[in-house]
Formats: sequence, C-alpha cells, structure tokens
Amino acid sequence: MLTQNILFVGTLAIARVCLRFIDFWFMIGRHLLNNQTNQMDLPNIPQNNRPKKSPKTFTYALALLIVFVLGWESSSYYILNRNGLKIQGVDTAGTNSLVNFGGQSAADLSLFWKIWGQLGDQYVDETKINHQSMVYGAIKGMVSALDDPYTVFMTPDETKDFDSSLNGTLQGIGAELTVKDQALVVVSPIKNSPAEKAGILPGDIVYKIDGNLTNEMSLFDAISKIRGPKGSKVTLTLIRKSKDKPFDLAITRDEINIESVSMEDKGDGVYYVAINQFSDNTKQEFDSAVQKILLKDPKGIVLDLRFNGGGYLDSAVGILSDFLKGKKEAVVIKKRDHKEDETLYVTGDASLGSVPLVVLVNKGSASSSEIVAGAIQDHKRGLIMGEQTFGKGSVQEVDKMPDGSSLRITIAKWYTPNGRSISEVGITPDRIVPFTEADAAAHKDPQMDEAVKYLKQL
Repeated sequence: MLTQNILFVGTLAIARVCLRFIDFWFMIGRHLLNNQTNQMDLPNIPQNNRPKKSPKTFTYALALLIVFVLGWESSSYYILNRNGLKIQGVDTAGTNSLVNFGGQSAADLSLFWKIWGQLGDQYVDETKINHQSMVYGAIKGMVSALDDPYTVFMTPDETKDFDSSLNGTLQGIGAELTVKDQALVVVSPIKNSPAEKAGILPGDIVYKIDGNLTNEMSLFDAISKIRGPKGSKVTLTLIRKSKDKPFDLAITRDEINIESVSMEDKGDGVYYVAINQFSDNTKQEFDSAVQKILLKDPKGIVLDLRFNGGGYLDSAVGILSDFLKGKKEAVVIKKRDHKEDETLYVTGDASLGSVPLVVLVNKGSASSSEIVAGAIQDHKRGLIMGEQTFGKGSVQEVDKMPDGSSLRITIAKWYTPNGRSISEVGITPDRIVPFTEADAAAHKDPQMDEAVKYLKQL
C-alpha cells in the first residue's frame, strides 16, 4: 500500500541521516577519550586485566534500533497528518494506539486508524473523502454511543441553528423534538407556531418526514429536514396514541419569532402570564410584565408553562425568585463528582411572593419548566394544575469549540428542593385537568378556565 511504502522510505531516510550524525559523534568521543586517557596516571595494571572498550558493533546496533523507531514514529505522524488533517492530544503513531481515560480501562484506537487509512487509500470515489466531515462523523458516533439524547455534538452549522432557536429566531414549523425510546418525539409545539396551528401535540411520534423514515436519522438530521425557508411545505407522518394508525400533516413553514413572555388581564384582578421558553431575555421580559401587574393590585396569577420545553437553568431560578420569599432552595444539582454538588437558591426578593398562584403544565412542559413547577409544589407556594409533565431531569452545558462546533453535554442531574428526581417521570399536578383533541378543535381551554375560576373564588 502507498501508506506502507511512504512509512518504509521515510524510516530509511531518517535512519541514514541519524546514523551519519551518530558516527560523527562516536569518532569525536573516541578521540577525546583517548586524549584523556593518555593524560591520566593509570596504575600499573597488566594488559590482560585492563578494562576493555565496548565493541563498536553493539553501539551501532543500538543506535540503529533507536533510529528505526524514531523514523517509524516520524513517518507515521506525517501519514496521519497529510492532506491538512491535524490530530492533537492522541497517540496516533503505529498500530498500538492506546488511550487511557482517567483510570478507566484503556481504549485501543488501532482499529479506528486502520479503517481511517483504508478509507483514504481504497475508497473508490476519492472526491467524497472529506477529512473534516469524517472527523465530525466519528465524533458524533462516539457521543451517540452514550445513548443520551441530550448529549449531542453539533457541527458549526448545527451550532448556529441551535443558538438561533434559543435567541428566538428561526424558520420552520416551531416544534421542539427529542429522541425517546429510539423514536423522534415532539416535546412541545411552540405557541402560535405552524406546528401548534396544524394540531401537533406533545408526545406525538414523528414517524416520517416527507416520506423518509426518521429511525434512520439522527436528531439533528431530522431537525434540518423539518426546518426550511418560509412558505415551503413539509409533510410529517405522525403516530398518536389516540389514533389507530399513522396520519399525515402537511405544514407550511414560517418564520418563528418566539416571544418568551406574554401577559393578559383575565379580569377581577387575575392576570395570565405565559412563559414560552427560558432564554437569555426571559427574566427581563418577565420583570417588565410583573411591573405592569403590580401597578394594578393583582389578586391572582396564572403562570402558564405548557408547551415550554425548557431553556437556561439560571433563567428558571430567576423566575422562581419572584414567587418564593426568603432564601429558599430552587433546585438541587448533583454532578458526577459529588464534591461538586450544589444547591441553587432564590434571591429572596419576591415581588409576587404574596399573590395567589396557579401554575399550568402539560406533557410539553420540560426541563426548566419542571424545575419551576417542582419548586413551587415542594414549597407549597401555589397550585400545580394540568397534566403530567415530560420528565427531563438533567442539566446540559454547551461548550463551544474553536472551529465553531460545540458539545452539548449532560453534566448533572437535578432534583426538586425535597429531593425528588423527575427523570422519565415528570411532575404530577396537584389538580389534574385534561385537555383533549376535541377541546383544541373547538378552541377551548378547560385548563385555563379552571385556573382562572379557582383564583377568582379565593
């Protein structure tokens, strides 16, 4: 193979140069040793008993061995870094690529490098060999082996899309998706989005996208196929528990401008505040709404977290700080190293601390929404009403890489102030109020009606 030939020629070339260098220094060393010996006062030792000089043959043999190894290592480094590929931090030389991970069992990467080289040397269509794409693909495979849908490697383009979704600007249908039990599941449609208007519900399984099976796609492949320019259409084949068989929904994509916070006066001093996601601007928008409410002497607050798939943890703690008096626990974070476990507390400056509260949740309430609902429930600060929440009890951190890619990695699990884990379980409301497909079709909201009624009767 070409790789082996280059390794062999490179080794011989480096060995030849190094041998000349060693021979030169060997001659100088012998000369100096002889001069030094002539100047020393040696005892009168019989010739046969004097120390013998080491054979020159052994020196050359040892030098040749060292040079051969150095030559092989150097040539291997050249091969693995050709075509602009730079690999740092991993021993890629030779075929014994062993990497030890912090005391865990060592991983042998020799198979990886063998296949890498074989693809580069033998794959029939050389124009399809894109080393950067291969690196990204290998990283994605490594991350997916953890079987955690919330730990994901994102390419630079995927990272931009992810950032746009949190900043509230994107084009598509407006639905948050995840992978659950190896199926593409709707966490929640965004309020007033094409997805919500088309009738997509939390828990719907996206079986096909434009006729293509989703079980053959990664999460981000599926998202990229659903997103698209405003005005274009995408057809989703959905599986719903209430339906006997899969059904199609044709949805026209639109520009999705996510308003984090919205407010509405429900009369008699009751105010409705909806938080659609916990983004960078959520606390600021919420504080603006609170200031308007406080000017009108509120008698009750309906905090709507339905269809809120989560967002930033700090934002959720900030919202809780407006409802919980004193330095109360907001959430308990447990990490891999329990020495790093921490408890987050509210600020104690609760501007709405004495206003009666109802929190609305449903299957689309996840992550940060569940943190808020769980803390309110544990501290008995308000009434949780609606349906069982999604059940995402983990915390992710996004680490940006120098090339614009990023790793969203699960770094901890969170628990409610009373130590409850909601992973795969969710928050059970204090009062369960169903919301049916018939209600949606008739534009009714029995959960909202029940919440407003409850507060007005206090």
